Parts: sequence; structure tokens; C-alpha cells
Amino acid sequence: MAPIYDCSVDSELLTGMRLARGAIGRGELVVIPTDTVYGVAADAFSPAAVQRLLDAKGRGRQSPPPVLVPGIPTLAALAEHVPAEVEALVAEFWPGGLTIVLPAAPSLVWDLGETRGTVALRMPQDRIALEILSETGPLAVSSANLTGRPAARTAAEAEAMLGDSVSVYLDGGEAGTAYERVDGRDSSSTIVDATALASGAGKLRILRHGVITAEQLRAVVGDALADESTDSTESTDSTKTTDVIGTTDTAERAGVDAPADT
Repeated sequence: MAPIYDCSVDSELLTGMRLARGAIGRGELVVIPTDTVYGVAADAFSPAAVQRLLDAKGRGRQSPPPVLVPGIPTLAALAEHVPAEVEALVAEFWPGGLTIVLPAAPSLVWDLGETRGTVALRMPQDRIALEILSETGPLAVSSANLTGRPAARTAAEAEAMLGDSVSVYLDGGEAGTAYERVDGRDSSSTIVDATALASGAGKLRILRHGVITAEQLRAVVGDALADESTDSTESTDSTKTTDVIGTTDTAERAGVDAPADT
């Protein structure tokens, strides 16, 4: 059975972090806490590691994992273009519970799955996750659960679902406690599609309602955020969808799995 390291204990934290870094370097999987839910992490630049992540979750290449980054400067390195409105959003909500889908930089050498040229990026607000990211660089991270099951909020919940497919589990306590729990609202990050805005073809669109509300987003970007009641059938070349905003299919086509990502 893969070990779980209690990161509230200094000796276990040091050992767990060292083993987690080594596992990622070997293309293995590691479960880490984030500020929203627990995530299963793999080297984003190793196609074999990313495929191992998808296999562990029982997930296909049509649902590529998002990428967690260690800091805001990494956004410009991974995205082809970052609109001013996106810069304003990350200044307000990163680190935190906001995932942003953008056109991926064409120079990137990776294979996350069928992303259709996009990448979903987030900087988490968790000291353990950020420490790992600062040493490994960007990681492909999906929620630490089997596809179709609720996202894990503890390391033990993650281990019960993923078992020995993961090499190291880092236990940072219950995830998501920094955000208010609201019935009917996903406890994962809010996902915003900025591909149309980046191409000049449309506005920001919410793909999944999570811990950051539409009201909070609109307070930063105003009318650059599409009105869901009137713009639910907007279609762009980058997302290639006419589905209602917020559905699983819309998010998958933009490069994320709506109900099952950090």
C-alpha cells in the first residue's frame, strides 16, 4: 500500500516531500492537497506520466487534466496570449480557486490529451502544493478520485479510490476549508474559458461554477464576462461547441473535465 505522509508532522513532511519530488521525476503519480480538493499530480511534460494519471482515474484522452503552476509569471510562458482581463483575474484570485482556459503556447512540448490547442491553468493556494510546484515546475493535476466519484477532500478518501496507482500521498488536512460551502455549488475551482477573448472572437465564459462566484468575477472584469442567460450558445473556433455553458461536454472540449478537476 502506498504511504500517506502527515504533513503536519515535520519529519513526515520532509520525507513525504522528498519522496514526492522523486516520484514525479520518475514519471509516477503523487496525491497532493490543494485549496479546493485533493489532486493527483503528474509531470505535465511526460506523456507517459499523464497517461498514467488518466488511466488511474479511468479517464480518456478527451478529458485532459488541467495544469497547476507555481506562480503568475508561468501563465505567460504556457499560454499563447494573455488578455488584460485575464491578467486582472489572476491578480485578484491567484493563488486560489480559479482555473482559466487559454490557447496553449505553440512551443510547448507536451501531450495532455485532446486539448484542441488549449490549456487549463491554475495557481493553487496551498503551501504544500506550491512547494512541490516550485521544485518540479508545472504539473498535470486532476482531482484525486475515480471518474464519476466525488472529489476527495482528504488524503484518506483519495487513497481509498486510487490505491497503489499512486506512489506517495501527502496529507495536508481537509481541503476546501478556506471557502464557504454552498449547497449545489461545486467545491472545486471555478473554470473560466478565455479562449474566445484571447482570439478577439468573444467574451469570457464560465464552464463550471465553483468556489469563485460569477459575481466576484464580474466585479473584476465587468461586461467582459458573458451573460449566461443570453450567451449560452456562443461558439468559437477554439472551443468548437454550442452546448450550454457549464455542462461537462463544454468543459471537456475546452480541455477540462467539469465535475472532476481541482
